[in-house]
Amino acid sequence: IPFVRANVGDRYVLEQMQERGWGLGGENSGHIIIADRNTTGDGIIASLAVLTAMVKHHLSLNELADAVKLFPQVLINVRFAGGNNPLESDAVKAVAAEVEKRLAGKGRILLRKSGTEPLIRVMVECEDGALAQQCAEEIAEAVKAN
Repeated sequence: IPFVRANVGDRYVLEQMQERGWGLGGENSGHIIIADRNTTGDGIIASLAVLTAMVKHHLSLNELADAVKLFPQVLINVRFAGGNNPLESDAVKAVAAEVEKRLAGKGRILLRKSGTEPLIRVMVECEDGALAQQCAEEIAEAVKAN
């Protein structure tokens, strides 16, 4: 299954799907878009699609889920003073770049402003949970300092 990262939000996921002619997309939050059924994440439609796959392939939900490899994920919310955007700081960008090098394809980071609160969300996902925690804390400290 091909994969691409999109910005956070159904509209960005849908945009990437449409550009590539894909029929399935989603977010970690659980939003799953099935393009021939709906253009937004819909839990009932996604659930029906899973049930259909279970029946079609004679598999249990556990058997379907066995193919999915989840990594430990650390999320730290950092409050910041309104008006400034710590993500534009060269220091934060440098720490984030260093962490990405350290993860070297074995994990990922996601830094974004909350759309509803003065928060920066620092998420690190990695095969090694301790490394994910350490990296998330380093980035969060850089965000706090800016």
